[in-house]
Amino acid sequence: MDTITHTLFGFTLYGAVDKREMSKKMRQATLFTAIGASQIPDIDVISQLWDSEGMYQMWHRGITHSLFMMPLWAFLFMALSMILFKVKSWRLFFLALLAVFIHSTSDLFNAWGTGYFEPFSQKRITFGTIPIIDFVIWFIIFTAFFMRKRWRYPRHQLYRLVWGFIAVHFFIQSGQGYMLYQQYSKQYDQLTLSANFLPWHFNVIGKNGETVHIISDSLFGKAERKYTLHSSENADLDTLFKKRPEAKTLYEWAPFVVIIDDNKKLGIYDPRFYRNGQSFLFEYIEK
Repeated sequence: MDTITHTLFGFTLYGAVDKREMSKKMRQATLFTAIGASQIPDIDVISQLWDSEGMYQMWHRGITHSLFMMPLWAFLFMALSMILFKVKSWRLFFLALLAVFIHSTSDLFNAWGTGYFEPFSQKRITFGTIPIIDFVIWFIIFTAFFMRKRWRYPRHQLYRLVWGFIAVHFFIQSGQGYMLYQQYSKQYDQLTLSANFLPWHFNVIGKNGETVHIISDSLFGKAERKYTLHSSENADLDTLFKKRPEAKTLYEWAPFVVIIDDNKKLGIYDPRFYRNGQSFLFEYIEK
């Protein structure tokens, strides 16, 4: 998910905590933990500063998003709360643990995926059923924000209800994506999904041999083949990988790639991010 969504998750977690009997210091520590722990896995963006081997694509959403890092991040925020706010509470540990879990797990559902089981597995896990910026989630959270003054019950119950709606949204959206995936799975040797910004709509990206199809589809609409792409599978990529290490990283990171080998360029790109004739993730060298 994007930074704004993770921040909104943090505020919503803070809102879901019953703070009626908390001290001022405990409230401050709770807010700090909810927001900070909702963001901390993305600290890996600083790895761009020392990346000299083109590994950033693999490092981002890698070990910092791992299931095994979650308790370490939680202990960090409990310790920071003790130092900064002079508050010691296991409630802060579990709040931080939940915040990091929500961050890393929600990232599994969009096309970028995470290294959820690093360092024991380098496989990038991605479901592709939730867009990286999900306006349905924003709508749910902002609706609760604007109606909070009219809510007649303890406010934390409102935000717990918000989490329920978000969970239902993930379940419905991902369930539809799974059913679409199953429908296309027998038609292609390689297959992946990328959710559209429009709810319940997906790009289905399938590859057979040297042909890649990008199909816009939903369970309640008509499929539309948007692009047919050619991949030069017999191209020698060694030169590309030597001159452009980022290309090798992309090749290992993506579920599959499209290979370009013509008179001008040798390169690869991730078809999940193909828009208007070019992919956002495209690594190449000029010939």
